[in-house]
Amino acid sequence: MANAVVSQSGGPTGVINASLVGVIQEAAKHKEITNLYGGLHAVAGIVKEQFIDLKKISTEVLERVAGSPSSALGSSRDKPNDEYCQRILKVFEKHDIRYFFYIGGNDSANTCYIVNNMAEKAGYQLRAFHVPKTVDNDLLVTDHCPGFGTAGKFVACALMGDDLDNHALPGVKIDVIMGRHAGFLTGASMLGQQRDDDGPHLVYLPERPISMDKFLADVEKVYKKLGRCVIAASEGICDHDHVTWAEKLAEHAERDSHGNVQLSGTGALADFLAGQIRGKLKIKRVRADTFGYLQRSFAGLQSETDVKEARECGRKAVEFAMKEDNGSVAMKRTGNGAKYGVEYFRTDLGSVAEKTKSVPDAYINSEANGMTPAFAEYAKPLVGNLPQTEFLGRYPTI
Repeated sequence: MANAVVSQSGGPTGVINASLVGVIQEAAKHKEITNLYGGLHAVAGIVKEQFIDLKKISTEVLERVAGSPSSALGSSRDKPNDEYCQRILKVFEKHDIRYFFYIGGNDSANTCYIVNNMAEKAGYQLRAFHVPKTVDNDLLVTDHCPGFGTAGKFVACALMGDDLDNHALPGVKIDVIMGRHAGFLTGASMLGQQRDDDGPHLVYLPERPISMDKFLADVEKVYKKLGRCVIAASEGICDHDHVTWAEKLAEHAERDSHGNVQLSGTGALADFLAGQIRGKLKIKRVRADTFGYLQRSFAGLQSETDVKEARECGRKAVEFAMKEDNGSVAMKRTGNGAKYGVEYFRTDLGSVAEKTKSVPDAYINSEANGMTPAFAEYAKPLVGNLPQTEFLGRYPTI
């Protein structure tokens, strides 16, 4: 018998707390775990020994936590190196923590990987398990990531509303969506399309470089045909030199702890694209929004599939830890459409740590400005049901 700690890292999601609750509830079933501590603000709090006793939290409170966005234990963007992980291990030794559950993306998997390797070399018995989460949906091995479905639902619903607004007051509307290297979330913008002329009419992903000339030609073509144009663009879209447009606009921009230019906290890219359209195509009504953090923290809009799978990933991490020394939880799709389903399995930490997945070629159209039906088939079960809408301006006039 020994103690366990669970913590949440990186950007929060709409269902990361469901994974936390899955860990808590499953840990309570196993006598091998004496105490379960919640590490506040990820590794930053763990090294400061900032823990709460999760076994004292009532079921009623836990269910509210599971339905809440953001990270209930707080988070951190710290990217631990060897020295940092050595400090984590010393805290574990001090508190007799033998189970480490870390909910996060590929950097979180890497932290588990480093700490686990250090424990092995030191002869300290530790079982480190990574629980996947990311709205970017870019972790390797797993079919998809908890957090993507709910963020995708927000993006799809937002674009549905934006498209109706654009119907009412025609012009060009640009929406910049999270996705530095992977465009899955931006791709989700098309899932709410119900009619042939529904937007977004153009979708741009980081996986496909786009020149300004091509971008403007695409917009002009749609605008001439429909008299309006709705655009969804990933924050990480780049030119053919593979430098993001956002970086070109922000030579002295703020960088995060990983050295990346801050993309989500600024509307510079959206304003730049709007300015190019307004100035070079002479279209008067051009508007732009940067969705920012609302995509990952909007309350009351969880995907049912996403929240269910997120909790199960947390539960499976504990279940696997009773038999295995370390690993990451992953999902394999067993069916699609009405027969959609997944099975859960353990994969090596090294297969997930610090690696990212891109949107497959089969999901991007040949013009590099939209998604294919194959993407819709992949993503719709994860996002779940979307509202049905109508626009009377489509009907014949008297």
